[in-house]
This record gives sequence, structure tokens and C-alpha cells, in this order.
Amino acid sequence: MANKTSELKTIWYFVGIILIIMGGLVFLSGIVQLVAPPLTKTILSELYPAIWWGGLMMIVGLIYFLTNKNKIVD
Repeated sequence: MANKTSELKTIWYFVGIILIIMGGLVFLSGIVQLVAPPLTKTILSELYPAIWWGGLMMIVGLIYFLTNKNKIVD
């Protein structure tokens, strides 16, 4: 029998990918709301929380992705 090694990535690698994708979607929705503001305004809408939150999600996702991209689970 041949030794078959499985190279499985850690869960945090995939969490990083998901955070980058979801953060990008939230960030893009914030950009759309910046260009074409909605008719009804919320209390803190002038701070554009979708842009901040999407950017933060992408940064954290990128950190998770880069720190775990070479780790392999045995």
C-alpha cells in the first residue's frame, strides 16, 4: 500500500476566505449606499458603517488567510 498523505488546511484558512468574500460584499454595498443614498436614513447613516465594517472584515479575513495558508493538518 502506498502512503497517501492528505493535505488538509485548517478551518481558519477557510474562515479567512469567507471573511474576505463577505467583507467585500458588505464594503461594496456601503459604496453603493455612498453613491446613491437610500430614501430613509438611519441615525448613524452619515458615518457609513457598511464601509467601515466591510473593510474591517476584509482586513481580519486577510490576516486569517495569510497566517494560516501554509499550515496543514495531519
